[in-house]
Amino acid sequence: MIAGLRDACRGLLDAAAGRFTEPPAGEWSAGQILAHVSIVSAVTIGAVSAVAAGEHTTYDNRVAQDRWTLSRIIELAGGSAGLRERIHRQGEALCTLTSALSEAELDTPVPARLVSGDAVLVDRPLPLRDLITGLAETELPGHTKQLLALRSG
Repeated sequence: MIAGLRDACRGLLDAAAGRFTEPPAGEWSAGQILAHVSIVSAVTIGAVSAVAAGEHTTYDNRVAQDRWTLSRIIELAGGSAGLRERIHRQGEALCTLTSALSEAELDTPVPARLVSGDAVLVDRPLPLRDLITGLAETELPGHTKQLLALRSG
């Protein structure tokens, strides 16, 4: 699980290095994609930390869809370079925190609400490990593909 997460983070960051074209109407820019990934990573770190502390937690990615919040995160991070560095550090933190969890902690059910656009993808408890695996196997690779599609030249 950790190796897959590291590989997915590395792939996304490799795709994020470069110049990008404007997205098609209604789609996210490269900066918005990176801000979204940063927020999702932070939410995941929060859930992992809460489980490690023996706390009850939830997982909700809706704030990572909000365009105002995405713009604010881009600004706070200092643009694309800052977002890439933040995502790199978040990935390292997530891998470190996750590797410290027991199997029982990874199996902890976390009430989750995952949305994409206007579609609710998940609205039920998921084991923490599934949230982490979903990030590594679906979320990060999907955004890597989006970034690669926006790269210029």
